[in-house]
Amino acid sequence: MSVRFVKASVAALALLLGGVGARANEPSYGPNTYDRTLEALIAHEDIAVRGGWPKVPAGVTALKPDAQGPEVAALKQRLVLSGDLPTDALPGDVYDANVVAAVKRFQIRHGLSDLGTVGRLTLKAMNTPVEVRLNQLTATLERLKGNGFSFAERYVVVNIPGASVEAVENGMVQRRHLAIVGRPDRPSPVLQANITSVNLNPTWTVPTSIVKADIIPHMRKDPGFLAKSHMRLLGAENREIDPATVNWASLTAPYFTVRQDPGPDNSLGQMKIDMPNTEAVYLHDTPKKSLFRNDVRFNSSGCARVEGVRDLGAWLLEGTEWTPAAIEAEIAKGERKNIPLKKSVPVAWVYLTGWQGADGMVQFREDIYGLDTPQGIVTSTIQPRKPKAKVIGAGEPKPAPRLPPRRPRTETKRRSDRCYRAYKVSRSGVVPCGSGLVRLSGTMGPLRA
Repeated sequence: MSVRFVKASVAALALLLGGVGARANEPSYGPNTYDRTLEALIAHEDIAVRGGWPKVPAGVTALKPDAQGPEVAALKQRLVLSGDLPTDALPGDVYDANVVAAVKRFQIRHGLSDLGTVGRLTLKAMNTPVEVRLNQLTATLERLKGNGFSFAERYVVVNIPGASVEAVENGMVQRRHLAIVGRPDRPSPVLQANITSVNLNPTWTVPTSIVKADIIPHMRKDPGFLAKSHMRLLGAENREIDPATVNWASLTAPYFTVRQDPGPDNSLGQMKIDMPNTEAVYLHDTPKKSLFRNDVRFNSSGCARVEGVRDLGAWLLEGTEWTPAAIEAEIAKGERKNIPLKKSVPVAWVYLTGWQGADGMVQFREDIYGLDTPQGIVTSTIQPRKPKAKVIGAGEPKPAPRLPPRRPRTETKRRSDRCYRAYKVSRSGVVPCGSGLVRLSGTMGPLRA
């Protein structure tokens, strides 16, 4: 690939170039996300038209700063094409400070630890075809088109593929937190809810599904597991059951409740943020804080464990007597305390694998649940809240039910494919590059002409 070709491609990527290592305070999910992501889609279409980016050889994973050779030259070409390395830094084959900074920028954009050297996950991200990135950006745009979330003055965002949480106020991020979200076989749901309270020193009532999948097998292997985990078995009227009286070997469906006592070893940690919803998910602390150091953080059973959750709780309780010091003092008592919010705060659990921020940096995350498909997009889009049913006043007659008109059999026709037609994809499941016209299932027109 010639320098001239690379420079021509980069000229079309001006929208991608932001300050190296910069972090904008605009949220990943907000009123401006659609327009910014559309800019990123246009820029990546240009990359695709010009042939995409070159594959980086596996040998780069052994490179250290100041290394020299053809692998470094290939790495630099790749970084220039995605706007991570300035074009004037392209000549040469030395792994210099510019390359280190460019690799760090690339890693930040892909949710990886910014070490400045190319590891296995970084290499995988670099060698992901541009067509896949186009598909991710297109999926985000389609989700945002069908978005049913109303952005309030204060709200919280849980981006599931990003394994991250943002606290937003007046359009700006006030807190950013790493998170641990649902693993693929126990995925976190896409939904909207309202945060209503902060619970200190919570107990944990283990869901029946986890009792079946985890607790029962543990007890078969280790009869002392419940005692070691500070868990109790509760029967009718919360009467405690002796675990030794349970036939764990033949038990398939629990007839009791499993509850874990409050404390630093509680699976919810020492803070839980409540948000009533049909999926029974919430944000919480964790005793296993070392897991936040991992780049891949999909280990929970659906809820989101939040790093620095006490800071998030303090933000939710701003303007009350519950200062950070007061929260810490209450936690130190070791007793459960539920603190209702004076005003609920909306929260959106979203599924965004590609978007552009205000700083011009285009962010990508792995499609961990495989939802960047036409059907997956439909199921991972926040739906508008259903309006409350109208209350019929006393003495007011109920309206007669309206039945759909019957159609004669002779008029029955096969449904048109148009409403079910997804955007055209190749056999690999990605959008053809440079198609210019993109349609998704459920849309009646082009995303852009």
